[in-house]
Amino acid sequence: MKIYNTLTKRKEEFVPLEKGKVRMYVCGPTVYNLIHIGNARPMIVFDTVRRYFEYRGYEVNYVSNFTDVDDKIIKKAIEEGVEASVISERYIAECKKDMEAMNVRPATTHPLATEEICGMLDMIGTLIEKGHAYTVSDGTVYFRTRSFRDYGKLSHKNLDDLQAGHRAIQVTGDEKEDAYDFVLWKPKKEGEPYWESPWCEGRPGWHIECSVMAKKYLGEQIDIHAGGEDLIFPHHENEIAQSEAANGKEFARYWMHNAFLNIDNRKMSKSAGNFFTVRDIAGKYDLQVLRFFMLSAHYRSPLNFSAELMEAAKNGLERIVTGVNRLTELQAAGSAGKTGADAAPDREAADRATKAGERAAADGLTSMTEEEQASWQAAQALKAKYEAAMDDDFNTADAIAAVFELVKLANTTAKEDSTPAYVTALKEELCRLCDILGLITEKKEELLDAEIEEMIAKRQQARKERNFALADRIRTELADRGILLEDTREGVKWKRA
Repeated sequence: MKIYNTLTKRKEEFVPLEKGKVRMYVCGPTVYNLIHIGNARPMIVFDTVRRYFEYRGYEVNYVSNFTDVDDKIIKKAIEEGVEASVISERYIAECKKDMEAMNVRPATTHPLATEEICGMLDMIGTLIEKGHAYTVSDGTVYFRTRSFRDYGKLSHKNLDDLQAGHRAIQVTGDEKEDAYDFVLWKPKKEGEPYWESPWCEGRPGWHIECSVMAKKYLGEQIDIHAGGEDLIFPHHENEIAQSEAANGKEFARYWMHNAFLNIDNRKMSKSAGNFFTVRDIAGKYDLQVLRFFMLSAHYRSPLNFSAELMEAAKNGLERIVTGVNRLTELQAAGSAGKTGADAAPDREAADRATKAGERAAADGLTSMTEEEQASWQAAQALKAKYEAAMDDDFNTADAIAAVFELVKLANTTAKEDSTPAYVTALKEELCRLCDILGLITEKKEELLDAEIEEMIAKRQQARKERNFALADRIRTELADRGILLEDTREGVKWKRA
């Protein structure tokens, strides 16, 4: 398995620090608003990377933080007249809803910056003791950038280059030793949240947060550190400097960065009127379409978002889902001994067929006809093609192409008279490969209007009987099936999401 390492600017064979295990840290969002589709790309990409490692048999410790103390969070809290924690807690909850809708698995750990202050104070103290950091009169603590000889190794810039061409990133300060020294700890301002420290009442700088959270939950050395390419400098560069200066060890072996997402070939921005949250997209598309769209290009390639490309993604995903659904129907028809027009998809029949197919598949290729065995070998060649794409720096675009070929093979070779072993093996292979990509392939049965009205009536009766637990369960079940309820004075109104 090869990974493009931003640090070395080349593809490298992945060799974990500990055999069979992957320690992976992905920078999460700053939670002051709903996440936008630019935030969604690294979430989807690196969730897929994690899934593929697990498919390959690795045990993955996947850590992705929430930055829950930040200038933007504080600004919004002041505007609303609430504590900063109210803002961060609200948008962490909303972020988790969007992640679930995109089928992004929860991380092994989702640390919060505000819960790791003690670790930050310890690391800052170590950096001061080692001469890599210093304090000034107001209690601000700065990292002494020039004390770290390898500064710039990730962005492939040295400080002299930066000084010549990147003056905009210099942070001024009357008592700073160098314009490129960056903040580790800063004093509080009026109305801001703060913590006690040996230097002043204040809060941490952004960069130190990730260094400390990665160390606590993954160790002083990690296998993979990932995020958007906008984080390479200065955030990830500063993480390396802090972590390696404090711990005396290489911080991360492999650095992975996804490319930018543009909207109609322009950078996304609110001022340009082309800013979309994930929730905006959910109002128009199933978020599985967004996920499919994100994976349709290599993660290191810039991706252009447009209505036309989203429609193409919708159609592409539908081809796969329809192919799997057809195999489910063939399973049901085969189990019930029906063919042709009589082969209605029945859930119990499909379940029976799946179990029968699993038993037959366990007997190996001998359960298939000679023709099916040849087709199954072709399917296995496509699986190998898929794996080769994913082994080559997680090339999801080529992996999806292999899935399409497998769907085509299934559509042309699986028929009403196919053996249960063959139909089930094809379906399981398709579902397995799609699951690595986080794509849900089996359609949920759509509720009829009458069924919805019946469930709403049961909910209303439960509420009259003050059985609120049952009422909540019914509402949740409806929501899971894409039915949204609104309680009004005129009664309950509903709509399909």
